[in-house]
Amino acid sequence: MRALDLVADWPVPTVAAAVVLPDGSVDTTGDPSHVFRIASITKMLVGWAALVAVEEGIVSLDAPFGQPGCTLRHLLSHAGGYPFTGAEPIAAPGTRRIYSNTGIDLAAQLVAESADMPFEQYLREAVLEPLGMQQSSLRGPAAYGLHSSVADLVRFVHQLSSPTLISTGSAAEFHTVQFPELAGLVPGVGRFDRNPWGLGTEIRGHKHPHWTGTHNSPDTFGHFGGAGTLLWVDMGAQVACIALTDRPFDEWSAEALLRWPAFADAVLAEVAG
Repeated sequence: MRALDLVADWPVPTVAAAVVLPDGSVDTTGDPSHVFRIASITKMLVGWAALVAVEEGIVSLDAPFGQPGCTLRHLLSHAGGYPFTGAEPIAAPGTRRIYSNTGIDLAAQLVAESADMPFEQYLREAVLEPLGMQQSSLRGPAAYGLHSSVADLVRFVHQLSSPTLISTGSAAEFHTVQFPELAGLVPGVGRFDRNPWGLGTEIRGHKHPHWTGTHNSPDTFGHFGGAGTLLWVDMGAQVACIALTDRPFDEWSAEALLRWPAFADAVLAEVAG
């Protein structure tokens, strides 16, 4: 895929990327087995692991946890009222979309307590091992501590579109907007009067500007990470992109927010082509 040539010009020391095409085939650039810190893309796998726990019957999306009125659903969709970091809530649940590492860590804690095992073990046994993600490991907080490779994340992308670990209904719920009217900030991108999120994944909606492409459909979902990483799935075009780098987003954010959408638009144009 010619669009992948754009990735080679990114101002980063190391990069690997993949495009998962509508027929399930994969084109890559760089070393797909190179392990990167994927940062907040980790949140997507936390959400998937939580849905496995829900289907196992050990927890409910509406199980209370954290401050009064807060549930697992609130925590996974950044609606729990917790700040970016810090244990003290700054809003009532369900009133604002506050991007929160604390909320995701609390969601992981609830899953761990419900499963009676450390979250790292639950994630490994419930998601990573069944999907053959042998190069992936949680080496820090649940909100942003996973290290993985393009090859492993391709396996996760296939799971997102053809779920085997959870039902198709739960998979659809993963990228269904939770608490749809909430406004809030996408860190590093901007504030939006409607800031849709699913259960551990951002939903593009009609946000502009955005880190995905100008031609991505509104139902595109995914995440980018502070390590200079991104993963998105466009359900309309039936295509997904993964790009992992080792340059922190903050060091090249202005350029990334130009290059990432250009890459996405080039992929979508070539697929539609």
